[in-house]
Amino acid sequence: MKQTRRDFMLVSAGLLAVPLLSGAGQQLPQRRIDFNTEQTEDLNRISAWLNGLATLTASFVQTNAQGRTAHGTFYLARPGRLRFEYRPPSPLLIVATGGNFYVRNNRLNTVDHYSASDTPLGLLLDGNIDLKRNPAVLGIERREGALVLHARSATNRMSENITVTFAAPDIQLRQWVVKDLQGDPTTVVLTEAQTGMALPDTLFAKPVQTPAMRTGTN
Repeated sequence: MKQTRRDFMLVSAGLLAVPLLSGAGQQLPQRRIDFNTEQTEDLNRISAWLNGLATLTASFVQTNAQGRTAHGTFYLARPGRLRFEYRPPSPLLIVATGGNFYVRNNRLNTVDHYSASDTPLGLLLDGNIDLKRNPAVLGIERREGALVLHARSATNRMSENITVTFAAPDIQLRQWVVKDLQGDPTTVVLTEAQTGMALPDTLFAKPVQTPAMRTGTN
């Protein structure tokens, strides 16, 4: 369904900027950037933190350019699985498992699925990340208590449209901002993040279709 796919891509653009950093399936033009020693060190530190991440949970607040907010909980089990669980009144639930992303919309009574290769969401699930060699990464800067990564997505190929902020010196993902093609930002802030916990497989189960639901695909 076109509307559901549009909703999914808008959600993924705002919430999942971090996956854009993989460049997997993005057809980004190669662009060599000579990072200095300090920048290379910082990119390696972030890459190592992401690669060492097995599980993560966090609360999130998503704010769009009009000031509207959505709240929820994010779950990650690397490699291969994630879940974005929105709180009401949002009707959405996004689950990644088995190489597909499933989007349940309780308001429309639909469950749609998309291949990970069709979206920028696959990066967070990848088993090996090397940001200094990634054509999506355009730069990194040190700020007080933070490292700020500057990147681009396939929909904005030649210029920056993503910033991702990590706490430093102890690396932790804090927030990201994505600008759409009109330059309007969506900001996602993570709080209460925890790592290394056991997460039940049921969190990442394909959304169950009920008799009242119909299923659509792109």
